[in-house]
Amino acid sequence: MAQFSLFAAGPQVLFDDPSGRVVYIPEVVPADTSRAWFAQLFEGIAWRGGRRMMYEREVDVPRLRAHFELADPDLPAPLHEALAAVRAVVDAPFTSVGLNLYRDEHDSVAPHNDKLEDLVRGHPIVLLSLGATREMVIRAKHPPRRVLHLDLVAGSLLSMDYASQFHYDHGIPKQRAPMGPRISLAFRVRPPS
Repeated sequence: MAQFSLFAAGPQVLFDDPSGRVVYIPEVVPADTSRAWFAQLFEGIAWRGGRRMMYEREVDVPRLRAHFELADPDLPAPLHEALAAVRAVVDAPFTSVGLNLYRDEHDSVAPHNDKLEDLVRGHPIVLLSLGATREMVIRAKHPPRRVLHLDLVAGSLLSMDYASQFHYDHGIPKQRAPMGPRISLAFRVRPPS
């Protein structure tokens, strides 16, 4: 089990092998900018809840969500700016952004991989974090069961390549200690509809 430090400077290659490449880059967005985007999105997005089947019963999704096509002329300004910041670091023709609002320590997302049919092969998924620091757990699906614990700080970027979705699950677990809200911006390249 590996725990990565909040205080390491520069890009951290978490792994880069035949099972995929995952890179964490702190401070992609300056703190003041990150705080401004968080405030604008927290107040300005029409967040929605949801329900889904889990363990043979319907339950509330434990976070709020929103989604935008990046070509949308009504794309909120912070998302335009965030896209530019992401593209300065990761060269990919992103077409959509999914937003997740983790309101407090009780909100989470279960371990999962992105649905490969919803992604264009060969392009990464990039997460930009705003707001409170939250732990992400990345687990190998097959032995040896490598497990990584990573603190996603405001203004940081996590890039997971396409291949990693075959071999790893990632999730944001619930926490015991009180936590402030966090927004995750998930940039993806979707197939044409």
